[in-house]
Amino acid sequence: MQASGQASATSLPIGSDADLAWVRQQVRRCAAQLGFGLVQQTKLVTAASELARNTLVHGGGGRAEITPLNNGRSRGLRMCFTDSGPGIRDLELAMTDGYTTGGGLGLGMSGAKRLVHEFAVDTEPGRGTTVTAVAWVTQVPSSRQGAG
Repeated sequence: MQASGQASATSLPIGSDADLAWVRQQVRRCAAQLGFGLVQQTKLVTAASELARNTLVHGGGGRAEITPLNNGRSRGLRMCFTDSGPGIRDLELAMTDGYTTGGGLGLGMSGAKRLVHEFAVDTEPGRGTTVTAVAWVTQVPSSRQGAG
C-alpha cells in the first residue's frame, strides 16, 4: 500500500469538539474525492467520529492523519488516530460490544471496526494508543443483464 501520488496525508489536531467536526468534514471530503459512494462515506465518517472522540475523551487529545491510498488496483483511505494518553489496559475487553468506560453504549471501537476493511490498535498502558482504520472503494454491483 502506498499513498496516492496526487494527494498526501492530512494531519489534524484533536483537542476539542470543534476539532472532531473538522476531522469528520475532512474524512467526508477525502472519501468523496476518492470515489467512495454515499453509504461508504457515511460509514467512514461514523468510524472517524467514534475514533476521534475516543482520542479526545480517553486519550486526552492527539492527532488524526487521513491518507489517500492507491495500491495499483484500488483506491482507499487510511485514518490513523494517535494519542499519548493512558493506553488501553485490556484491548480484548475494550473491543467487546457493550463495554464502556465512559458511560456510552460501548460500541465505539467495535462499531468502528465493523465499518472498515482493516482495523488495527497499537496500545500499551502508560504509552498511548494508535488506531488505524483502512477502507477501500468498492463498486456497487451492476444489475444483471436479463434480470427482471
